[in-house]
Amino acid sequence: MSSPAVSQGLQTAPTAHQTTFQHIKAARPTQQRRGMRLQALAPLAAAAGAVPASVGVAAAAAAAAVAATLALRKLELRPNVQGQSTSWNSAILSLCPTLTAPYRLAAGLNNGHVETIFAAWFRRKPHVMYEREVVHMPDGGCVALDTEEAPPGKQLPEDAPVLILLPGLTGGSEDSYVQHAVVHAREAGIRAVVFNSRGTSGSPVQTAQFYSASFTEDMRNVVAHVRNRYPRSLLFAAGWSLGANIMTRYLGEEQERTPISAAVAMCNPFNLPLSDANFHKGFNKIYDWNLARSLNSIYKQHHHLFEKEAATPQGRPYRADLALNAKTIRDFDDAITRVAFGWPSVDAYYAGSSSSLSIPDVRIPLLIIQAEDDPIAPKEAIPFEAIQANPNCLLVLTPTGGHLGWCGGPDGATGAPWTDAAVAEYFTAARQLLGQPEFAAAAAAARARQPLGAPAEPVGVWTQGQTTRHQAP
Repeated sequence: MSSPAVSQGLQTAPTAHQTTFQHIKAARPTQQRRGMRLQALAPLAAAAGAVPASVGVAAAAAAAAVAATLALRKLELRPNVQGQSTSWNSAILSLCPTLTAPYRLAAGLNNGHVETIFAAWFRRKPHVMYEREVVHMPDGGCVALDTEEAPPGKQLPEDAPVLILLPGLTGGSEDSYVQHAVVHAREAGIRAVVFNSRGTSGSPVQTAQFYSASFTEDMRNVVAHVRNRYPRSLLFAAGWSLGANIMTRYLGEEQERTPISAAVAMCNPFNLPLSDANFHKGFNKIYDWNLARSLNSIYKQHHHLFEKEAATPQGRPYRADLALNAKTIRDFDDAITRVAFGWPSVDAYYAGSSSSLSIPDVRIPLLIIQAEDDPIAPKEAIPFEAIQANPNCLLVLTPTGGHLGWCGGPDGATGAPWTDAAVAEYFTAARQLLGQPEFAAAAAAARARQPLGAPAEPVGVWTQGQTTRHQAP
């Protein structure tokens, strides 16, 4: 659905800020816009091997200089909020000013591509120190859970709320946006646990299977495992991009049964056939190629597992040759992902794995944050009507942000994403509201549906080996 078409509920009027936004963009001289965009896009071209390394370094320096100069001029922009006027949504908006307040963005980043690339290349990293737990899954595979080793004097109590984080495709605990979220969660009194899917962020791969947009069994086991580890803690979840799609699918499947009390989805692609088609347009082909290269990098380390299974009479018929040379995400999904999870075709996989299908079944509070100019999770893929129809959902649509960018945060363009403050406020508010009489009854009913006392570890799920320490780059 390409437009909200909402007549009732919590909807902030977009007209004023959108008109200002469009007017400023139109007023910028064409030659200046082109020059600025080319400079800012140069680093990605260098990373993709499109230009020599020496040229790429010079282009990166030029892009930084241009961004620093243009940062002197700021645009003021305001999110657009949509959802039903429920008691929960109204309370959340009153307790979370970041969701509705204007934010300021450097004028030079007022473009989805530029903001996406700038954040990927120039965002500072807090270099979080992690404790890693490798968790065995019932099918023989495993995932890696990273929890911050808090600095001295900043350790959290054992019963602090726990936030399970699901990074995007090929992403993990070392990514800048994930590290910032971990730090902001701790500063809000919430313990973050990063769920690194099979093969990502160095998570071991022991079977011929990775993950998919609709494979929720690993998340189900991780949620149960974390709940077993912290039985007295509230559980929250947040996901970005593909991680948001997986999380939303899980919430739709579990409905009231999930022990998660509230969740946030960011940059969710929602409609995978539409998102796939979007990858094949213009500059988006660079993102597609770059992400496919990241998938290739992970796959090549474990190629022998898939090749061995494909050669087994009863094994899954992986197409190892296509996987090794995949130039697009679609090629890789056709060779590996859809085969691993039994889809007859890649189109069937995309159509059946879209999290837009799960929105009507979500039964816990879900905050959805999307950027209007996201080049990878396009606005046209957002299921506006389904979100509006579900009283548990609240949509915040920012006029800028790109994909995993949101450089309009209070720490400046190279600091933490704007979403960090919004997410920290949201879970702090959720923690407060779940203790109030108006919402406590629902929370108590949810707890009553869970087993009493410390839950048992799921069958086939256990910690593999000893926990290890590592510092994110």
